[in-house]
Amino acid sequence: MSAASEAFWSAVPLGPGVRRVALDANGLAAFDKPEGVLSHPNEARDEARSLVRARYDGGAECFEWPAPGGGTSRLWLINRLDSATSGLILAANDGELAAAVREQFRRRRVRKVYQALVFGKPRQPAETWRDVLSVNKQGGRIRTASGGGNLPAESRMTLVRTTLGALRLSLIQLEPHTGRSHQLRVQCAKRGLPIVGDRTYGNFEANRSFSKAGYAKRMFLHSMEVSFDYAFRGREGTFAATAPLPAEFTAPL
Repeated sequence: MSAASEAFWSAVPLGPGVRRVALDANGLAAFDKPEGVLSHPNEARDEARSLVRARYDGGAECFEWPAPGGGTSRLWLINRLDSATSGLILAANDGELAAAVREQFRRRRVRKVYQALVFGKPRQPAETWRDVLSVNKQGGRIRTASGGGNLPAESRMTLVRTTLGALRLSLIQLEPHTGRSHQLRVQCAKRGLPIVGDRTYGNFEANRSFSKAGYAKRMFLHSMEVSFDYAFRGREGTFAATAPLPAEFTAPL
């Protein structure tokens, strides 16, 4: 890494608890975002609890902040997570690079691996889930439903671990092949496997029981792995990153 590049990354004003977990020679980085941190601020007052504590240009999809030596530093956001979801978010220090990687996401050439703690136990140890979803975005809020729409959604589910205690919990791995808003949350809920702590599509009574048992208060969905090949300025590259599963996911099992 060049001295200029090192200076840039050292000066990125990361949000609370955000860690950089991967960086390649082109300037593509992966960050591990804690639960509760926004992918980007929607208003200036949100900057303090965002992935990067800086102004966000929604049109250009990049963060901007004063460079140490004068001028403006920029970091382009590539993907997003709900604030309640923890794990991997990608960003690049070059707009052309960001566009190249976003194209891989659009073409569904990115392998994404999530893990979720859910109430219940899957009927099979492994299944491919296929649904048709509708997504309604209104007033800054997103609501997704299974049926009544025209958006195909597909995910691969694998059971990792389960417990038959009073709360009947399972840790599952999810690999979405499509990227619909709230896709995994809705697909889990449809199959009687609501994600623990999900306040929109979850089992509210079970969430209360879980909280009363003294476990962490959060939505238990985590983006754990991402990998893909990409081309940038005539060169082929491979990128992979991992964000370890937070300890609170396995504490109840």
